[in-house]
Amino acid sequence: MLRPSRTERPVSVARGQDADAIVASPRVKARDPSALAGHRLDPERLRGRGATLNPDGRFDALTRIEEDDGWGSLGELPVFKTEVTVEKARSIITRNTSPDISFDRSINPYRGCEHGCVYCFARPSHAYLGLSPGVDFESKLTAKPDAAVLLERELSAAGYTARTMAIGTNTDAYQPVERKLRIMRGVLEVLARFDHPVGIVTKSALVQRDIDILAPMAARGLAKVAISVTTLDPKLARTMEPRAASPAKRLDTIRRLSEAGIPVTVLVAPIIPAVNDAEIERILDAAYASGAREAGYVLLRLPLEVKDLVRDWLMTHYPDKLRHVMSLVQSTRGGKDYDSAWGQRQVGSGPYAWMVGRRFELAAERTGFNKTRLKLRTDLFHRPHSGPEQLSLL
Repeated sequence: MLRPSRTERPVSVARGQDADAIVASPRVKARDPSALAGHRLDPERLRGRGATLNPDGRFDALTRIEEDDGWGSLGELPVFKTEVTVEKARSIITRNTSPDISFDRSINPYRGCEHGCVYCFARPSHAYLGLSPGVDFESKLTAKPDAAVLLERELSAAGYTARTMAIGTNTDAYQPVERKLRIMRGVLEVLARFDHPVGIVTKSALVQRDIDILAPMAARGLAKVAISVTTLDPKLARTMEPRAASPAKRLDTIRRLSEAGIPVTVLVAPIIPAVNDAEIERILDAAYASGAREAGYVLLRLPLEVKDLVRDWLMTHYPDKLRHVMSLVQSTRGGKDYDSAWGQRQVGSGPYAWMVGRRFELAAERTGFNKTRLKLRTDLFHRPHSGPEQLSLL
């Protein structure tokens, strides 16, 4: 059910500001790992969720923990159900000026993501809603049902110049609630009418629903899709990305998009040391056989609250790997859990990061990826005769 949202806290970063570039507030509380124990939740309440914690956001003035009162009250708490709140946005296009990102504008129809990927670098943004980057990020979502109307108005502005619109760069536009709400489909319909180029990143098979829009756009050089494949192991995928499409589904999605003439990129992202790094070559082989012709990778990123979430996830599911994984992660980030420096945050530095990069490059070249790089067209962009004001009267 959609409910009106509260506006007690700011819900977005400043225009042009990258999430990694945000300077922590003086109110940010230092995390003692032992303090997180009070945020660890009963596994029975976490069915289908990725995070094992639900810590307070870094801007919260108070810290809340769950503690049994001696009467077994914690055992009576219900499982986390997905709640969707309406966000009445005033604009839909987000501008970006980060020098190490290939796009300068994007659309995010949703905040939060039900896929529940424990490693998601977008989790810290939920703190701006006064919610937890943990389980709240997966279960308390906001949706922008007016996205298509807002987009048409912004594209119709006299000074607008077309460049590729990136979608799915923060949270997945094809997460499960999209099946019912269809906000992303409305956005694509507007982009198609304007002949506006679009690049989509997703790990959902639901993108197949919109092949009827994307295929004609791709035929005119206006659309491409990137599918994130983190592992070919269904058990690991279910633990790490509990409500995302299975690896087999993602490969099938690559095949179906490719057969429809839609250019597909495979993203081996993120590469998690000692967890899925052994699969780089196998993922590239499987994706190429399915029809992908461009490929990229991203090394695991642990900004802000994500580092605690991933640590506890490892402690819960792979306790014997915790120290090894974090040691390798820190070796790629100058001895820290994370380095947000532009040019380094995606690929890291040091011997291990170098090795991962060379393995990826050699495997991609051997397989046949990246022989050409598709650049979408912008010269077809036009404004339909009927503007948003006229459409609203129909």
